[in-house]
This record gives sequence, structure tokens and C-alpha cells, in this order.
Amino acid sequence: MGANGNSSLKAFRLKPRDYMALSVLLILGLWCFLSFSGRVNPIYLPSPVAVAKAFVSLQEEGVLIPYTLISVYRVLAGFLAAAVLAIPLGIAMATSKKVDAFFQPAIGFVRYLPVTALIPLMILYFGIGDFEKVAVIFVGTFFQLVLMIQDTVSAVPGELLNAAYTLGAKGSTVYTRVLLPASLPGIMDNLRICMGWAWTYLVVAELVAANSGLGFMILRSQRFLQTDRIFAGLLVIGILGIVTDFLFRALSQMLFPWYERLGR
Repeated sequence: MGANGNSSLKAFRLKPRDYMALSVLLILGLWCFLSFSGRVNPIYLPSPVAVAKAFVSLQEEGVLIPYTLISVYRVLAGFLAAAVLAIPLGIAMATSKKVDAFFQPAIGFVRYLPVTALIPLMILYFGIGDFEKVAVIFVGTFFQLVLMIQDTVSAVPGELLNAAYTLGAKGSTVYTRVLLPASLPGIMDNLRICMGWAWTYLVVAELVAANSGLGFMILRSQRFLQTDRIFAGLLVIGILGIVTDFLFRALSQMLFPWYERLGR
């Protein structure tokens, strides 16, 4: 009887994905309760049905997919430009005290500046086209990413490098055979985190002088108190963020199956 009871408990034990589904259902249930019960004014919290109708209206107007695509382009362009420059610079700062001393003051200064305060200068320098919006996302992610990569590379155990030198490794071989393989999983996590920041800067990038994009759609809807459309735009951004996060996780597990993380 005891064995049967234990087997039954094991059969009904929830898995991590079950907890994820439970979390989503709880949030959706609370949203439905607050919106359909009338406890919250629809101006502040539209119902799921109203948001679904907003999706249909945006699609019928022919703006949902084009705005989504242009926002994806801006985020990816700004993020990729930041990654291409931040990865080698972060590695160089971690492995060279001279490089670190040269770049640290400027990076340490700029990373504390609010990106919104730089928008007037970016419009002055780059105009009001897509390049200015890509530059906003670049600035919002690059300086943070450099320091994160520097910290990740600096955390590579010194024993690995000493062992490589003892075995006769020199110059670039230490980088390609020891330093990069040991730090790449952490760098991938850095990129995944900064990708989330890139999405958060999207609305900031499309805050001024924009005529397209999800951020523009959200800000335009706010002027007319179209909360259902605001929720629709936020849902699209959130879903795109979850998709990119999942892709980074899947790519990391595929490239670095040997890399263990706590709780996984």
C-alpha cells in the first residue's frame, strides 16, 4: 500500500513546466476577475476580450504586423551592433589592464547617464530616422554589456590559464582553447539578459519623432485613452521578449550542453 501510494504521488508530482502553466493561468484568471467583475474601470484595465478585439482592429488597419516588424528590426540592429563591439572590447578589458584603464572612465561615465536624456542629442546628431532609434537601443545596451562580459571573462579560474601555460600554450592559443571556451556560456547569458534590456528601450527609442513601431503605437494609443491597444502592444513586446529569451536558452543548451546551472 505504501509503495502504491508513493508511486501515485510521483505520478502527480508537478514539473517545472506545470508551474509555469499554473502561473500563467493565475495571472489570466486574476485579469479576467478584475476586468469582468467591474471592480476596475475598463479605462485602467481592459478585459481580455477588449484586448483581443484591439488586436483584430490593428490587424484590419494594416499596422500590427508592419509595426511589429519595424520594431523587431530596430531592436535587433541596435542589439547586434552592441554585441559585435562589446564582446571583443569586454574580453580585451578583462585580459589587459592597460585596455581596462583606457576605456573604463568613459564606459563607467556613460553607463550611468539616462538614455532618455540623450535622445535630444541623438536626434541632433543622427536625425529622426531609424538610425537614431537604433542608436538609442545601442547606447542602452552596449555600455552595460561591455562590463558584464569583462566580469564574466575575469571570472575564468586562473588554474585553467596556468595549466595551459604549463602545457606550453602561448599567445592566441590560450584565448581560443581556454579563455573563450570557459567564458562563452557566461557571455551567452550576458547577451540574453541584455537582449531583454534592448526590448525595454524600444518604447524609449520610439518616444520622439516616430511614425511607426510598437512604441509609437502604444504612445499614440495613450493620447486617446485606448488602453486596450496599449495592452495589445505590451503583449506583443512581452511575447517577442519571451521568444528571444527562449531562443537564447535553447542555443546555449545546444552549444554548451556541458555547462551546468544551479537548479537545472
